[in-house]
Amino acid sequence: MLKWLLDSDPTLRWQVERDLADAPPEVWTATRHKIATEGFGARLLARQDPDGQWAGGAYFPARFESGPDTGQPWTATTWSLTMLREWGMDPAVLRANRTAELIAENSRWEYENLPYWGGEVDVCINAWTLANGGWLGVDVSQLARWFSEHQLADGGWNCEWVDGSKRSSFHSTLNAVKGLLAYDIATGGTDETHATRRAGEEYLLERRLLYRLSTGEQVASWVDHFAYPMRWHYSAINALEHFREAAIVDDVPPDPRLADAVERVRAARQPDGTWLQDGRLRGDMWFEVDVPAGEPSKWLTLHGTRILSWWDSAQS
Repeated sequence: MLKWLLDSDPTLRWQVERDLADAPPEVWTATRHKIATEGFGARLLARQDPDGQWAGGAYFPARFESGPDTGQPWTATTWSLTMLREWGMDPAVLRANRTAELIAENSRWEYENLPYWGGEVDVCINAWTLANGGWLGVDVSQLARWFSEHQLADGGWNCEWVDGSKRSSFHSTLNAVKGLLAYDIATGGTDETHATRRAGEEYLLERRLLYRLSTGEQVASWVDHFAYPMRWHYSAINALEHFREAAIVDDVPPDPRLADAVERVRAARQPDGTWLQDGRLRGDMWFEVDVPAGEPSKWLTLHGTRILSWWDSAQS
């Protein structure tokens, strides 16, 4: 399985080398540097517009018209930046071509034409903007404070707060804490961002990542739907990847309340040690980065394997 995983795009291979193959830093760092010149990373960089955006828009492509069969397009600026960051692209590559400055000058949110790096009202959109801004060296400290100001009484967030929702969403809360963690990693964060993130993580931990607090029932079938790219979609494997990374950053052991979610991930592992693609979210992409539904996914196998390795090592 390790040989199969290593035979992959640099965006995936460097993580396999670092997290599963115990390669020395000089090996996986060299592979990581290739992201800008080879494979998925280079292909996505080549799609960037001269004005710094992708597909001519902030969250949606320019001139996009939604319809019942169109799905969410994944080609605009927010999604392209997020993929590059999550793949491990060196932000210096984007700083060299003034990506952040060009976006500040030329990109506005589809919501009320607001300036890009100030964010808008959607929790998930603001989370990706916070993460990407911190990664590129933009001062997004005001946006970081927005999460404290808009955290709901139960500790989480809901993108429908603008419509009056007072109950948090698993999806929105996971994306918020992921954005705050990325900001903390990039900037060191503040006492406020640390506390805000941990309160959001506690919302999910109280529910053991899977269940309604009110009834103890599973929140929905989507917790067991494992797909790559993950985008905004909540699943046990997506949530556990966040808690794995957060535990490493915070230098704490795995929380015991993750146990049920870990066993969901373990149960999905195939006899050959792989995880199958359940099927990605619909919508246009620049190009495919994983296999069709039903086939062994290298990305999900990376995530699943390192989650179980992290968890099992802590239990021994």
